[in-house]
Amino acid sequence: MIKLSVVVPVRDVELYISDALTSLIRNAHRDFEFIVVDDGSADATGQIIEDFREDLPGLVVLRNERPVGLADARNLGVSLASGRYLTFMDGDDWLAPGYLADLVGAIERLGCDFVRVDHVQVEGRRRVIHRAPPATREVVLKPRDHILPAEVRTMVDYPYAWAGIYRRDLGDLLTFPGHLHTAEDRPWIWRLHRQASSFGVVSLAGLFYRRMVPGSLTRIGDARQLHFFDAFDLVFADLEDEFAPKAARTFCALLAHHLELADRFSPELRARFERRGVEALRRLPGDLLAGTRLDPERDQILRRLLEAR
Repeated sequence: MIKLSVVVPVRDVELYISDALTSLIRNAHRDFEFIVVDDGSADATGQIIEDFREDLPGLVVLRNERPVGLADARNLGVSLASGRYLTFMDGDDWLAPGYLADLVGAIERLGCDFVRVDHVQVEGRRRVIHRAPPATREVVLKPRDHILPAEVRTMVDYPYAWAGIYRRDLGDLLTFPGHLHTAEDRPWIWRLHRQASSFGVVSLAGLFYRRMVPGSLTRIGDARQLHFFDAFDLVFADLEDEFAPKAARTFCALLAHHLELADRFSPELRARFERRGVEALRRLPGDLLAGTRLDPERDQILRRLLEAR
């Protein structure tokens, strides 16, 4: 019987996939399975994965001939998972030895729907531990209680799917909006915290997240960035009134952040992005938008956007 399924979507990560798979070897267990979804890689990623077949017990490899995007690649892996628990890893990241066993131990110890953990952010030789928001650790909590307050960093501001472990019987709560090619984790984390029954946070930082990798969407300014607006349309859909101030503040903060980086866009895409931004801001109720306060610099960015159009 499989206890843990690890879903690993990859695409064109030939420089990093050996590190990822080697770290899985150091975490392998007889009741763990590793579902690697090669989402149409055009480089040597696929061949490198094949080279690991004999060394990584429980390895399952799927390949999409054409890329479908991170969300649907994850969904494909989730649909084939057979473990009692589920976690994620991206193909350019890696795990500390024994990390997966510690994850399983945490969720079994707490007996809740899902557990969230800290992670290590990597930029070159630099390592920084990023903490999951709640200071309360090692106790069972109600997910809805950790969406608010609006002006404080909470669990919905920590959307990383790979920073945790989840009961697989959560079912549809673990799937991602497949039509999104960026920000797919935003509606995912909101739905999880609105609808799941219990969760916990533990002080465990064994996943090493490579930031600003060449080819990642954090560095590319193509039309996929417009999916940011579609993602928040899903967040706002059927949202309870009590959570609207938090969703509005998060949206405004991220919109201002994108606009700060707008030089990566072509002039045509920048115009489209700004137009979508204005439309989204004007759809927010006036009192809700007026009550959303960011830092002065970002408030000014949004004010200039509205005044220019």
